[in-house]
Amino acid sequence: MPRYVVLANLTEQGIKNIKEAPAGIEAVAEALESAGGKLIDFYVVMGDYDYVVIAEVPSDEVALVQLFSVSMVGDVRTTTLRAFTREEFAKVIQELP
Repeated sequence: MPRYVVLANLTEQGIKNIKEAPAGIEAVAEALESAGGKLIDFYVVMGDYDYVVIAEVPSDEVALVQLFSVSMVGDVRTTTLRAFTREEFAKVIQELP
């Protein structure tokens, strides 16, 4: 299943609603599971981003729906990276001439 790393920044609204963040994170985990995916890990970080999320979902299309759904709430803005495991990377490398 495709894996994604999502880097998120809180918006001004997200800061105002920070006390509701744990419930929002749980809602995201439930939505991912309902879509056939899984929240693998979630971190609050210091630096250029506020959150780092690692998730698996069945397809890029499902990932887009989930990301747009989260962004529509207005508490975060995301940057999403498609991540490849070591095994996936090794398989891709085998295809090189």
